[in-house]
This record gives sequence, structure tokens and C-alpha cells, in this order.
Amino acid sequence: MSGKVGLVSLGCPKAMVDSEAILTQLASAGYASWGAVADADVMIVNTCGFIDLARDESHAAIAAALDSHDKVIVTGCLGADADALRSRYPRLLAVTGPQAAAAVVDAVRAATPGEAGVEYLMGPAGIKLTPPHYAYLKISEGCNHRCSFCIIPKMRGKLRSRPIGEVLSEAERLVDQGARELLVIAQDTSAYGVDLKYAEDRHRGRSLASNLVTLVTELGKIAEWVRLHYVYPYPNVDDLIPLMVQGLALPYLDIPLQHGSPRLLKAMRRPQSSDKTLQRIEKWRDACPEIVLRSTFIVGFPGETQADFEMLLAFLEEAQLDRVGCFTYSDVEGAAANDFAGPIEESVKLDRQETLLELQAAISARRLQRYVGTSQAVLIDHVDGDRATARTRGDAPEIDGTVTVRGARRLRPGEFIVVKIDGADEHDLFGRYVGKPLKID
Repeated sequence: MSGKVGLVSLGCPKAMVDSEAILTQLASAGYASWGAVADADVMIVNTCGFIDLARDESHAAIAAALDSHDKVIVTGCLGADADALRSRYPRLLAVTGPQAAAAVVDAVRAATPGEAGVEYLMGPAGIKLTPPHYAYLKISEGCNHRCSFCIIPKMRGKLRSRPIGEVLSEAERLVDQGARELLVIAQDTSAYGVDLKYAEDRHRGRSLASNLVTLVTELGKIAEWVRLHYVYPYPNVDDLIPLMVQGLALPYLDIPLQHGSPRLLKAMRRPQSSDKTLQRIEKWRDACPEIVLRSTFIVGFPGETQADFEMLLAFLEEAQLDRVGCFTYSDVEGAAANDFAGPIEESVKLDRQETLLELQAAISARRLQRYVGTSQAVLIDHVDGDRATARTRGDAPEIDGTVTVRGARRLRPGEFIVVKIDGADEHDLFGRYVGKPLKID
């Protein structure tokens, strides 16, 4: 059979959505088979170029693909520098940047024919790389910030929001295909609609403004769970909290804060101050006590002193965030911070990362204790015999904690159930199945 295409998708959920678009267009064009298949006629590598570790992984995947296949196409963030890739890998069939599904499909068509007149079966939302019960919903592309450690605007361009009608129509297709949870993603979710000047768009006979509050309100009428990621703590985020109280959005915010030192935040060119962020967090918790907050931080940024690091630790102690990720700083080719004075030794970066994660583990353990003895509505991800792995409203897939559920023999992935929580550790919860919820909030 002709037209077999393999694909390796690397990087963040935003890149995964790009891979889903590529696979969907390939299926419509008569191409079959995804994954790192050994007998593929063409291999596609969707790369990530955000940090050195991701770039190294992408280069390893490209090299492995070239070792086993004659025809290899590279796309994604690393493909934004096509000349460098072609110089390093002269055998590449084609190179495209991110959000270039049509160009990738054209390159595949030029390399191998699909099956004429065949369109492979898929749901109304196309090919998805997530389990059927949840899906990522990308609401915009690109970013208008110029953070000194990041080159995403160079790779993915300026902010480009999707009209609200287009987003809502996709959300409906995802739910029709079985998604019970929509994970809203963008480079900067809070900025949704700024570039459109919040222009109105039509959806099902109504005129709706393309702004974040309207979008989340409407999404909450479509999907049972709506989870917000990559939300910068702008003042307009305050308007989302009432939607969480009403059950239109999950009481969950993924906020990339990056540091707690005002001096470092200024050097990073981040659009927030730690004091204002702490005030906003207190305000959010007053309005919605159940809210779960996750964030990521960078240690070892050029010029970070011990005093700066201790400010970050103090910020974490005061903020009492539920979930925290921590990265050590690494130079990214093209980023302004590469030229900053005061590089930090790798051993110091690793020590600071370990110290931060130990502090956060203790905070997380204390925060999770509040669930012990309560009954929680959870969404099942996996079932293995008598046990299931599920998530609460405060847990995003792959990045947050899980709930291990006993007594799950007759349950299935994608079901909402009620669990009596009887244990917790630093990251996860444990409990037993007690029944099905009467209502999903």
C-alpha cells in the first residue's frame, strides 16, 4: 500500500495541535498510518526549539529518522531556521516552520502518492493525539511579548487570535467526538482577542465578541470541563474567577510566573510584578476558595544572586501555589539573555532547582491534605483491573497529580465518578470509588 506516513511529535501541547492538523489533512488526502512506523514511505518530525534540552531531543529525533528512512520532513519550531537545518542535514526532503500543515502535506504529496479517492475515517474534529475524553483547543498563535529568555515570537510570530465563532465550532466538534474536557491553550491565553480588537463574530446566529470572558462563558456551555492554560496574570483574569464559581470553567489557572524577584522579572522582561501577583492570588482565593494554581519558574537566570533566589523562595512560601514546575536557565540561540552578564554555574543552577522543588513538595503535600476526607468528582484516564487513574478538577493531564482509585473494576476511561479521598502524598491523591455524580461541575 502506498502513502504510509510516520510522524514523531515533540514539544508542548501547542505543537501537538499542529501535529493533529497535519495528520488530519494527510488522512483527507488518502495517507495512512501514524507514529514512528518502520515501513513509512515518509517520516515527519515535528520539532521543539524552546530550550536546549528540547532542541537536543529534536536533533536526536531527526538523526534517528534519517538513519531509518530515505525521506524525512522536518517541521515545527526548529524548522523556523531552515537554512541551519539543511546545512546540518542535507538529506532532508523538506523543512517548514510551525503551523505549516498545508506545506507539510504538499511535501508528502511530492514524495509519495496517497491512495486516490480514499479519505481515512476520522471524527468530526479530525485526527486527535489525545485520549478521546479530553482535547486541546488552541485559541491563538504567536505572542506579542519579548521575554529576554524566549524566541517564540521569532519562531511563531506575533499574536494571531482565532475568531470566536471558529473556536466555538471546533469545540463543538471535539465534544461531538467524545471530549468531556477541553484544555484551552495559546502562547498567551490572557491576550486572546487583543489583535482582533475584540471584534464580534457569528456563531449559531448570534454575534459574540472575541474576548476571553465571552469565549470561556460559551465554552462552559459546550463542554463539561474547561481548563485554562498559559494565563498571564493580567487584570482581565479577575473576570474569569466568577465563571469558575458558576461552574463554566474549572477552578484552575496555569500561570507562567517565572520568578519572584522584581529585579529578575525586569531583566526577563516579564509583564508582572511579584507584589501585584500575590495580591491578585489572594483576591482570587477570596472569590473562589477551591481554585488550584500552577506555575513554572526559572532558576539560574544570568545575574541571579542568592538574594534573588531567596526572594523567589519567599514568594513561593507566601503564594502557596498548588503545583509548580522549575527549569534551570539555558541559553536559547537568538534570545537576548544570552548576552547578559553574570552567567550562573550549572552546579549552582541544579542546587537551586533542588532546593526550590523540595520547598514546593512540602507546600504541595500540605495543600493536598485539604482533600483527605472529602468526596471529589474525578475524570478517569486509565483503568487497570480494580484500580483506576483519575484526575480532580485541579489536575491537568500529564503535568499535575493523579488520583489512584480503588474499586474501579467496572469503570471506563472518560467516565466521571465520585471518589472518597483517604490519602495524599506530595503530588497525588488516593481514594475509593463511591458512585457516579448527579451533576458535573
